Amino acid sequence: MLHRPPPDAEAALRGHTLDVLGLGVRYGAFTALDDVDLSVRAGEVLALLGPSGCGKTTLLRSVAGFVRQNSGQVLIDGTSIDDLPPNRRRVGIVFQNYALFPHMSVAENVAYGLKARGEARARIAPRVTELLEMVQLGPMRDRLPRQLSGGQQQRVALARALAIEPSILLLDEPFAALDRSLRLDMQIEIKRLQRQLGLTAILVTHDQDEAMSVADRIAVMRRGRIEQLGTPVDVYERPETLFVAGFIGTTNRLPCTVEGTADGMATVRLPDGTALAVPAEAPPGPALLTVRPEQLVLRDEAGPDAFPVELGLALPLGGQTIREARLPDGTPLRLTEPRLGAIRDLGGRAFCALAPGARPALFPKPPSEED
Repeated sequence: MLHRPPPDAEAALRGHTLDVLGLGVRYGAFTALDDVDLSVRAGEVLALLGPSGCGKTTLLRSVAGFVRQNSGQVLIDGTSIDDLPPNRRRVGIVFQNYALFPHMSVAENVAYGLKARGEARARIAPRVTELLEMVQLGPMRDRLPRQLSGGQQQRVALARALAIEPSILLLDEPFAALDRSLRLDMQIEIKRLQRQLGLTAILVTHDQDEAMSVADRIAVMRRGRIEQLGTPVDVYERPETLFVAGFIGTTNRLPCTVEGTADGMATVRLPDGTALAVPAEAPPGPALLTVRPEQLVLRDEAGPDAFPVELGLALPLGGQTIREARLPDGTPLRLTEPRLGAIRDLGGRAFCALAPGARPALFPKPPSEED
Protein backbone atom coordinates (compact mmCIF):
# COMPACT_ATOMS: atom_id res chain seq x y z
CA MET A 1 0.00 0.00 0.00
CA LEU A 2 1.45 3.36 -1.06
CA HIS A 3 1.31 6.28 1.33
CA ARG A 4 0.00 9.34 -0.50
CA PRO A 5 1.06 12.68 1.00
CA PRO A 6 -1.82 15.00 1.91
CA PRO A 7 -2.64 17.07 -1.19
CA ASP A 8 -3.02 20.81 -1.33
CA ALA A 9 -6.79 21.29 -0.98
CA GLU A 10 -7.23 23.73 -3.86
CA ALA A 11 -4.94 21.82 -6.25
CA ALA A 12 -6.69 18.56 -5.43
CA LEU A 13 -9.99 19.97 -6.67
CA ARG A 14 -8.46 20.67 -10.11
CA GLY A 15 -5.57 18.24 -10.45
CA HIS A 16 -5.28 14.50 -10.94
CA THR A 17 -3.36 11.80 -9.11
CA LEU A 18 -0.84 9.42 -10.65
CA ASP A 19 0.18 6.05 -9.23
CA VAL A 20 2.88 3.77 -10.58
CA LEU A 21 2.69 0.31 -9.00
CA GLY A 22 5.48 -2.24 -9.32
CA LEU A 23 6.52 -0.99 -12.76
CA GLY A 24 9.11 -3.11 -14.53
CA VAL A 25 10.64 -2.59 -17.97
CA ARG A 26 13.25 -4.91 -19.44
CA TYR A 27 15.14 -4.88 -22.73
CA GLY A 28 16.48 -8.40 -23.04
CA ALA A 29 18.85 -8.95 -20.11
CA PHE A 30 18.89 -5.23 -19.23
CA THR A 31 16.45 -3.98 -16.58
CA ALA A 32 15.51 -0.36 -17.23
CA LEU A 33 12.92 -0.16 -14.44
CA ASP A 34 12.99 -2.51 -11.48
CA ASP A 35 9.68 -2.79 -9.59
CA VAL A 36 9.16 0.99 -9.25
CA ASP A 37 6.45 2.35 -6.95
CA LEU A 38 5.61 6.04 -7.16
CA SER A 39 2.67 8.15 -6.04
CA VAL A 40 2.18 11.72 -7.27
CA ARG A 41 -0.47 13.83 -5.60
CA ALA A 42 -2.88 16.17 -7.36
CA GLY A 43 -1.37 19.54 -8.24
CA GLU A 44 2.20 18.46 -7.49
CA VAL A 45 5.39 18.82 -9.53
CA LEU A 46 7.58 15.77 -9.02
CA ALA A 47 11.10 15.72 -10.50
CA LEU A 48 12.87 12.54 -11.61
CA LEU A 49 16.57 13.11 -11.06
CA GLY A 50 19.48 10.77 -11.62
CA PRO A 51 22.48 9.94 -13.80
CA SER A 52 22.15 8.93 -17.45
CA GLY A 53 20.70 5.45 -17.83
CA CYS A 54 19.02 5.40 -14.40
CA GLY A 55 15.53 4.88 -15.87
CA LYS A 56 13.92 8.30 -15.47
CA THR A 57 13.09 8.79 -19.16
CA THR A 58 11.85 5.19 -19.43
CA LEU A 59 9.53 5.85 -16.50
CA LEU A 60 8.21 9.00 -18.16
CA ARG A 61 7.67 7.24 -21.49
CA SER A 62 5.89 4.36 -19.72
CA VAL A 63 3.41 6.81 -18.20
CA ALA A 64 2.91 8.37 -21.65
CA GLY A 65 2.32 4.96 -23.24
CA PHE A 66 5.34 5.08 -25.58
CA VAL A 67 7.03 2.21 -23.69
CA ARG A 68 5.10 -0.92 -22.77
CA GLN A 69 5.99 -2.20 -19.32
CA ASN A 70 6.69 -5.89 -18.62
CA SER A 71 5.02 -5.70 -15.22
CA GLY A 72 3.11 -3.31 -12.98
CA GLN A 73 0.41 -0.71 -13.50
CA VAL A 74 0.00 2.99 -14.26
CA LEU A 75 -3.11 4.61 -12.79
CA ILE A 76 -4.58 8.10 -13.12
CA ASP A 77 -7.13 8.97 -10.43
CA GLY A 78 -7.07 5.32 -9.38
CA THR A 79 -7.99 3.94 -12.83
CA SER A 80 -5.54 1.91 -14.91
CA ILE A 81 -4.52 3.44 -18.25
CA ASP A 82 -2.34 0.49 -19.31
CA ASP A 83 -4.69 -0.57 -22.13
CA LEU A 84 -5.02 2.94 -23.58
CA PRO A 85 -2.88 4.12 -26.52
CA PRO A 86 -0.82 7.31 -25.98
CA ASN A 87 -3.34 9.56 -27.74
CA ARG A 88 -6.15 8.50 -25.36
CA ARG A 89 -4.30 8.83 -22.05
CA ARG A 90 -4.88 12.61 -21.74
CA VAL A 91 -1.22 13.06 -20.99
CA GLY A 92 0.52 16.20 -22.26
CA ILE A 93 4.21 16.01 -23.14
CA VAL A 94 6.82 18.75 -23.60
CA PHE A 95 10.04 17.46 -25.18
CA GLN A 96 13.57 18.80 -25.03
CA ASN A 97 13.67 19.47 -28.78
CA TYR A 98 10.22 21.14 -28.86
CA ALA A 99 8.97 18.76 -31.65
CA LEU A 100 7.02 21.53 -33.37
CA PHE A 101 5.72 21.12 -36.92
CA PRO A 102 7.98 23.45 -38.95
CA HIS A 103 5.42 24.06 -41.73
CA MET A 104 2.65 25.06 -39.30
CA SER A 105 2.15 28.45 -37.70
CA VAL A 106 2.26 28.94 -33.95
CA ALA A 107 -1.54 28.83 -33.76
CA GLU A 108 -1.74 25.73 -35.95
CA ASN A 109 0.80 23.92 -33.77
CA VAL A 110 -1.21 24.70 -30.65
CA ALA A 111 -4.45 23.61 -32.34
CA TYR A 112 -3.03 20.32 -33.63
CA GLY A 113 -4.01 18.11 -30.70
CA LEU A 114 -7.51 19.56 -30.56
CA LYS A 115 -8.05 18.95 -34.28
CA ALA A 116 -6.68 15.40 -34.04
CA ARG A 117 -9.17 14.75 -31.26
CA GLY A 118 -12.05 15.98 -33.41
CA GLU A 119 -12.93 19.07 -31.40
CA ALA A 120 -15.40 21.49 -32.97
CA ARG A 121 -13.86 24.40 -34.86
CA ALA A 122 -15.93 26.82 -32.74
CA ARG A 123 -14.15 25.56 -29.62
CA ILE A 124 -10.64 25.32 -31.07
CA ALA A 125 -10.19 28.98 -32.06
CA PRO A 126 -10.96 30.54 -28.64
CA ARG A 127 -8.98 27.82 -26.87
CA VAL A 128 -5.89 28.54 -28.98
CA THR A 129 -6.24 32.27 -28.35
CA GLU A 130 -6.59 31.68 -24.62
CA LEU A 131 -3.47 29.51 -24.48
CA LEU A 132 -1.33 31.86 -26.57
CA GLU A 133 -2.26 34.72 -24.25
CA MET A 134 -1.46 32.51 -21.28
CA VAL A 135 2.09 31.85 -22.56
CA GLN A 136 2.43 35.47 -23.73
CA LEU A 137 2.67 34.68 -27.46
CA GLY A 138 -0.61 36.16 -28.73
CA PRO A 139 1.00 38.60 -31.20
CA MET A 140 3.10 35.78 -32.71
CA ARG A 141 0.27 33.39 -33.58
CA ASP A 142 0.94 33.54 -37.34
CA ARG A 143 4.72 33.04 -37.21
CA LEU A 144 6.47 29.81 -38.12
CA PRO A 145 8.65 28.03 -35.54
CA ARG A 146 11.87 29.06 -37.32
CA GLN A 147 10.93 32.71 -36.74
CA LEU A 148 10.91 32.22 -32.96
CA SER A 149 13.64 32.10 -30.34
CA GLY A 150 14.29 28.88 -28.41
CA GLY A 151 12.35 30.13 -25.41
CA GLN A 152 9.40 31.12 -27.57
CA GLN A 153 9.38 27.72 -29.29
CA GLN A 154 9.31 26.04 -25.90
CA ARG A 155 6.33 28.19 -24.92
CA VAL A 156 4.51 27.01 -28.06
CA ALA A 157 5.29 23.40 -27.15
CA LEU A 158 3.93 24.02 -23.66
CA ALA A 159 0.74 25.63 -25.00
CA ARG A 160 0.24 22.70 -27.38
CA ALA A 161 0.59 20.24 -24.48
CA LEU A 162 -1.89 22.22 -22.38
CA ALA A 163 -4.43 22.52 -25.22
CA ILE A 164 -5.80 19.01 -24.69
CA GLU A 165 -6.38 19.73 -20.97
CA PRO A 166 -4.13 16.87 -19.86
CA SER A 167 -4.65 14.97 -16.65
CA ILE A 168 -0.86 14.74 -16.25
CA LEU A 169 1.83 16.99 -17.77
CA LEU A 170 5.14 15.28 -18.59
CA LEU A 171 8.25 17.44 -19.05
CA ASP A 172 11.19 15.62 -20.65
CA GLU A 173 14.33 17.77 -20.18
CA PRO A 174 12.29 20.75 -21.43
CA PHE A 175 14.92 23.41 -20.71
CA ALA A 176 18.11 21.58 -21.68
CA ALA A 177 18.49 23.36 -25.05
CA LEU A 178 18.04 26.85 -23.58
CA ASP A 179 20.74 29.18 -22.28
CA ARG A 180 20.88 29.90 -18.56
CA SER A 181 18.77 33.07 -18.62
CA LEU A 182 16.03 31.58 -20.80
CA ARG A 183 16.07 28.39 -18.76
CA LEU A 184 15.33 30.35 -15.59
CA ASP A 185 12.54 32.29 -17.34
CA MET A 186 10.92 29.05 -18.52
CA GLN A 187 11.24 27.42 -15.11
CA ILE A 188 9.37 30.35 -13.59
CA GLU A 189 6.80 30.29 -16.41
CA ILE A 190 6.03 26.59 -16.07
CA LYS A 191 5.83 26.84 -12.29
CA ARG A 192 3.42 29.79 -12.65
CA LEU A 193 1.18 27.95 -15.11
CA GLN A 194 1.31 24.76 -13.09
CA ARG A 195 0.12 26.60 -9.99
CA GLN A 196 -2.46 28.62 -11.93
CA LEU A 197 -4.00 25.54 -13.57
CA GLY A 198 -3.52 23.08 -10.70
CA LEU A 199 -1.55 20.72 -12.97
CA THR A 200 0.02 17.47 -11.84
CA ALA A 201 3.41 17.30 -13.52
CA ILE A 202 6.48 15.07 -13.75
CA LEU A 203 9.75 16.71 -14.70
CA VAL A 204 12.72 14.69 -15.98
CA THR A 205 15.97 16.59 -15.62
CA HIS A 206 19.73 16.23 -15.22
CA ASP A 207 19.91 19.68 -13.62
CA GLN A 208 19.92 19.48 -9.83
CA ASP A 209 19.30 23.20 -9.38
CA GLU A 210 16.29 22.94 -11.69
CA ALA A 211 14.85 20.03 -9.73
CA MET A 212 15.46 21.76 -6.40
CA SER A 213 13.79 25.01 -7.50
CA VAL A 214 10.83 23.73 -9.56
CA ALA A 215 9.75 20.49 -7.89
CA ASP A 216 7.64 19.96 -4.79
CA ARG A 217 9.30 16.56 -4.35
CA ILE A 218 12.25 14.80 -5.97
CA ALA A 219 12.66 11.12 -6.79
CA VAL A 220 16.37 10.33 -7.05
CA MET A 221 16.81 7.32 -9.33
CA ARG A 222 19.65 4.86 -9.74
CA ARG A 223 19.85 1.64 -11.76
CA GLY A 224 16.12 1.51 -12.47
CA ARG A 225 15.01 2.07 -8.88
CA ILE A 226 14.05 5.03 -6.72
CA GLU A 227 16.87 5.61 -4.26
CA GLN A 228 15.08 8.31 -2.27
CA LEU A 229 11.83 10.25 -2.57
CA GLY A 230 11.31 13.46 -0.64
CA THR A 231 11.19 17.22 -0.66
CA PRO A 232 14.23 19.11 -1.98
CA VAL A 233 15.19 19.87 1.62
CA ASP A 234 14.89 16.19 2.56
CA VAL A 235 17.14 14.85 -0.18
CA TYR A 236 19.74 17.57 0.35
CA GLU A 237 19.88 17.74 4.14
CA ARG A 238 18.82 14.19 5.03
CA PRO A 239 20.16 11.82 2.34
CA GLU A 240 19.16 8.22 3.02
CA THR A 241 22.00 6.59 1.05
CA LEU A 242 25.61 7.33 0.26
CA PHE A 243 24.69 7.64 -3.42
CA VAL A 244 22.11 10.37 -2.75
CA ALA A 245 24.54 12.21 -0.47
CA GLY A 246 27.13 12.26 -3.25
CA PHE A 247 24.79 12.89 -6.17
CA ILE A 248 22.75 15.79 -4.78
CA GLY A 249 24.83 18.94 -4.40
CA THR A 250 28.45 18.89 -3.30
CA THR A 251 29.61 16.78 -0.39
CA ASN A 252 32.86 15.91 1.35
CA ARG A 253 33.51 12.26 2.19
CA LEU A 254 35.59 11.98 5.34
CA PRO A 255 36.85 8.48 6.22
CA CYS A 256 36.35 7.79 9.91
CA THR A 257 35.71 5.10 12.51
CA VAL A 258 32.51 5.01 14.57
CA GLU A 259 33.51 4.32 18.17
CA GLY A 260 30.05 4.32 19.70
CA THR A 261 26.60 5.87 19.84
CA ALA A 262 24.74 7.26 22.83
CA ASP A 263 21.62 9.40 23.13
CA GLY A 264 21.43 9.89 19.37
CA MET A 265 25.03 11.11 19.06
CA ALA A 266 27.76 9.09 17.39
CA THR A 267 31.42 9.52 18.28
CA VAL A 268 33.59 9.26 15.18
CA ARG A 269 37.35 9.45 14.96
CA LEU A 270 39.16 10.81 11.92
CA PRO A 271 42.47 9.32 10.70
CA ASP A 272 44.49 12.08 12.42
CA GLY A 273 42.91 11.15 15.78
CA THR A 274 40.38 13.98 16.05
CA ALA A 275 37.11 12.87 17.68
CA LEU A 276 33.83 14.41 16.49
CA ALA A 277 30.33 14.08 17.93
CA VAL A 278 27.68 13.96 15.21
CA PRO A 279 23.89 13.56 15.50
CA ALA A 280 23.51 10.08 14.02
CA GLU A 281 22.90 6.42 14.85
CA ALA A 282 25.52 4.04 13.44
CA PRO A 283 27.13 0.73 14.36
CA PRO A 284 30.80 0.72 15.38
CA GLY A 285 33.32 0.28 12.58
CA PRO A 286 34.68 1.96 9.44
CA ALA A 287 32.40 4.67 8.07
CA LEU A 288 32.16 7.71 5.83
CA LEU A 289 31.07 11.07 7.20
CA THR A 290 29.47 13.11 4.40
CA VAL A 291 29.67 16.83 5.09
CA ARG A 292 28.33 19.66 2.94
CA PRO A 293 30.79 22.53 2.27
CA GLU A 294 28.65 24.96 4.27
CA GLN A 295 28.71 22.59 7.26
CA LEU A 296 32.44 23.22 7.79
CA VAL A 297 34.19 26.24 9.31
CA LEU A 298 37.85 27.22 9.38
CA ARG A 299 39.71 28.11 12.56
CA ASP A 300 43.09 29.70 13.10
CA GLU A 301 43.91 27.55 16.13
CA ALA A 302 43.68 23.90 17.10
CA GLY A 303 40.97 22.59 19.40
CA PRO A 304 39.61 19.25 20.63
CA ASP A 305 37.00 19.15 17.86
CA ALA A 306 39.13 20.69 15.07
CA PHE A 307 41.30 18.79 12.61
CA PRO A 308 44.28 20.13 10.63
CA VAL A 309 43.93 20.87 6.91
CA GLU A 310 46.27 22.06 4.17
CA LEU A 311 44.64 24.98 2.36
CA GLY A 312 44.49 25.25 -1.42
CA LEU A 313 42.74 27.67 -3.76
CA ALA A 314 40.24 30.26 -2.52
CA LEU A 315 37.75 31.31 -5.21
CA PRO A 316 35.29 34.21 -4.84
CA LEU A 317 31.80 33.34 -6.10
CA GLY A 318 29.23 36.04 -5.54
CA GLY A 319 28.80 36.53 -1.82
CA GLN A 320 30.73 33.36 -0.97
CA THR A 321 34.28 32.13 -1.00
CA ILE A 322 34.86 28.54 -2.07
CA ARG A 323 37.95 27.05 -0.48
CA GLU A 324 39.76 23.88 -1.36
CA ALA A 325 41.74 21.99 1.26
CA ARG A 326 43.16 18.55 2.07
CA LEU A 327 43.33 16.39 5.16
CA PRO A 328 46.77 15.13 6.23
CA ASP A 329 46.03 11.79 4.50
CA GLY A 330 45.30 13.58 1.21
CA THR A 331 41.48 13.46 1.36
CA PRO A 332 40.18 16.53 -0.55
CA LEU A 333 37.82 19.00 1.10
CA ARG A 334 35.68 21.85 -0.16
CA LEU A 335 34.34 24.57 2.12
CA THR A 336 32.24 27.68 1.64
CA GLU A 337 32.19 30.76 3.80
CA PRO A 338 30.59 34.21 3.50
CA ARG A 339 32.77 36.70 1.64
CA LEU A 340 32.87 39.95 3.56
CA GLY A 341 35.36 42.14 1.74
CA ALA A 342 38.78 40.70 0.87
CA ILE A 343 39.37 36.95 1.15
CA ARG A 344 41.00 36.05 4.45
CA ASP A 345 44.63 35.00 4.16
CA LEU A 346 45.00 32.02 6.47
CA GLY A 347 48.36 30.86 5.17
CA GLY A 348 48.96 27.31 4.03
CA ARG A 349 47.63 25.51 7.10
CA ALA A 350 44.54 25.91 9.25
CA PHE A 351 42.09 23.89 11.30
CA CYS A 352 38.62 22.80 10.35
CA ALA A 353 35.58 21.96 12.47
CA LEU A 354 31.89 21.27 12.06
CA ALA A 355 29.76 24.42 11.96
CA PRO A 356 27.37 24.94 14.88
CA GLY A 357 24.16 23.00 14.26
CA ALA A 358 25.61 21.02 11.34
CA ARG A 359 24.02 17.61 10.78
CA PRO A 360 26.36 15.67 8.49
CA ALA A 361 25.25 12.22 7.32
CA LEU A 362 27.06 9.07 8.45
CA PHE A 363 27.17 5.86 6.39
CA PRO A 364 28.95 2.52 6.79
CA LYS A 365 32.05 2.44 4.62
CA PRO A 366 31.36 0.46 1.42
CA PRO A 367 33.47 -2.71 1.04
CA SER A 368 35.07 -1.27 -2.10
CA GLU A 369 36.47 1.59 -0.04
CA GLU A 370 37.83 -0.52 2.80
CA ASP A 371 41.55 -0.19 3.34
